[in-house]
Order: sequence, then C-alpha cells, then structure tokens
Amino acid sequence: MTTGMIGRKLGMMRVYDGSGHVRGVTVIELGPNFVTQVRTPDRDGYSAVQLAFSGRRKRLTAPQRGHLRAAGLERETLTALKEYRVDDVAGYSLGQVLNCSQFEPGTYVDLTATSKGRGWAGGVKRWNFSGGPKTHGQSDRHRAPGSLGAGTTPGRVYKGQKMAGHMGDETVTVLNCLVVATDPERNLLFVQGSVPGARTALVSVRNGRRPAMKSYLPPVFPEAEVESVMSAAEMENDAPQDAVEYATGADKLSTDAMAVGENADAVESEGQG
Repeated sequence: MTTGMIGRKLGMMRVYDGSGHVRGVTVIELGPNFVTQVRTPDRDGYSAVQLAFSGRRKRLTAPQRGHLRAAGLERETLTALKEYRVDDVAGYSLGQVLNCSQFEPGTYVDLTATSKGRGWAGGVKRWNFSGGPKTHGQSDRHRAPGSLGAGTTPGRVYKGQKMAGHMGDETVTVLNCLVVATDPERNLLFVQGSVPGARTALVSVRNGRRPAMKSYLPPVFPEAEVESVMSAAEMENDAPQDAVEYATGADKLSTDAMAVGENADAVESEGQG
C-alpha cells in the first residue's frame, strides 16, 4: 500500500453519519492513479513509486511523453506526477492502476494542495491587522498597518515583517483530516472539513503521519426491531398461569360489579314508582 495518492478537489457537501449527525465534507476524486516508475533500494537507494494523474495541462512535453511510454501509458492527460514512499515495491509494476480503496473510513489523512490566490492584499486582509482609529481626526489611517516596530536602532526593518503583499497561492498542508466515507466504484473520498484550493485543484492525500486526535466516527444506531403483533389467543397461551387466573378473576369482578349496578338501578326505579 502506498503512503499517498493524487486526487482532485470536486467541492463540499453535507452528509449524515451513522448516528444522525451532519458533517461538512470535501469530496475528492482520488484516482485512478497509474504507476509510472518504481524506485528500488538497489538502484535508487530507497523504495518508492511514482504515480500519474490527470492534471490541468492539456499537452505533454517530449520527455514526459517518453517517460509515460516507457511505463506503457499513452495518455496525454496524465500530466500530474508525484512520488510516494513505500515499505516494499514487490507488489507494484509499471502501468498498474490504483484507486481509493486503500483509505478506510475512520482513518486520518494529511492533505496538501495549493491555496487560492488572492493577489495583492493589505495587512488587514492578509494578516488580520486591526487597522487604525476611525475617529479623532484620522482620515486615511483606517486600514493602515501602523508602525513597523523599528527605530533608530537597528535602523532597518527586520526580514519577515508582516506587511502588505501577495496573498495565497501557497502550498498548504492540513493534518489529520478524518475520512468519513469512500466510494471505490467512482473513486471518491469524503474527508471532513475544508481542503485548500479551488475546485478541480490537485490534492495530495497521504496517510496521517502524526498521532490522530481522539475524535472518531460515532457508532451506528442499532436497527429498529419490529415487534410482531400477537393475537389474544397467543397472548393467553404465552402468558403465565397466574396472570391468566388474575385476568379471569378481574373479568369476573367486573361482571359482578355490572350486575350490582343494574340491580341498584332497578330498585331505584321501583321506589320512584
């Protein structure tokens, strides 16, 4: 089993888990991935496999085309290549197809993708600065960054100072994302939470490399058992003898009470006559 695969972000949706809770999940088209190269310890010094997936580019370069041809693949859309470490390469061969069946619900994965590009952004949007005062004569300081924190000494601005600049379009990794469900037939992976990048962005899905949190998929409610409706005869046969005698005695008392009530009504009517 590889430590990861290449996929494509399709969007977000809501699903219900086994206990009826709503979970916001991101749908990732994970595969099919094709093995284009196998790294061995004898030749390369480590064990790994190189996987190919349909990327955004429409054309391949001549070296890429020859690389895929050596693996027995002639697809022009396999423009996304990525390498993943494995423990043993004995079970892999060139041209082999991999799908999302290696990821199981309840496990955790690390997702790496390129975040959305926001262009040039100010300090308030980029770094969540508070901005300047809105009153007391301030006319153009509402979204200004303020002091840069450097005075006569050292007489310069330190590198890495938070300022306005290009925002987004960076490689972002989200750790320990819960796998809620999988669909091996359509190569879909449902991961809890958001994933960096826009729709159709390429996503690298790896097995979680850090200890996972304690959250887990809640247990599934047991299926409701439908009780069979028993007839009066079956209930009488199945009931204990004491209960039958008690019920018979109660019916007899009820009949005697009705008879006493009828006699009392008759005596009252005779007295009125």
